[in-house]
Amino acid sequence: MTNAEREAATATALVAAAKAGDQRAFDSLVKRYRKRIYALALHITGSAHEADDIAQEVFLKAFRALPEFEGRSQFFTWVYRMTVNRSLNARRDRARRGEDTIDDPRLELAVQVDARHSPGRVAELRQTYARLLSALDSLPGDMRTTVIIVSLQGMSHGEAAVIQKVSDGTIAWRMHEARRRLHEAMAPDKILRKRGALSADLARVLGEYGLPVLN
Repeated sequence: MTNAEREAATATALVAAAKAGDQRAFDSLVKRYRKRIYALALHITGSAHEADDIAQEVFLKAFRALPEFEGRSQFFTWVYRMTVNRSLNARRDRARRGEDTIDDPRLELAVQVDARHSPGRVAELRQTYARLLSALDSLPGDMRTTVIIVSLQGMSHGEAAVIQKVSDGTIAWRMHEARRRLHEAMAPDKILRKRGALSADLARVLGEYGLPVLN
């Protein structure tokens, strides 16, 4: 049995126990997935406060709807899709109100971690990552969400297709076009580097809450 199969089997067993009334089983599901759900909401909304609220709302909604959950998809895919939809709505609502976040937590975290051993690079890193985040945020909503799901959350094209309810081919096209647009947006600085060229700490952050690494 592969790691993915073991993960799916464990989640299925926890869901069954939670549906039978075991609160600890549902708590285990929250503990297992909350970090990634928060990271997803943070990347889509750009707001730590909204991401925290959305993570809480999603798991509360999942708990209340658990008796109706038929298991046609994995529990994680189910709450993941809820998070995408809720986060996109929050972002649109903020845009309609003309509000914007003053301090981007994604930027602050990436700079803080990568500049820890190179204080003199803070200004350079802040400018570079601010431009990259701006380029990411300027992508069309569906394309940006695909980049977040695949590049930042490490999901396959097939998993992203299920979550966004499109074909694998659509996901592949979005990723190709996103790479082209991001590279174009960052030229002529050519600061997009392969993961191996980044510090170990930043590479870890990129995989959790940070910026996309496009090879």
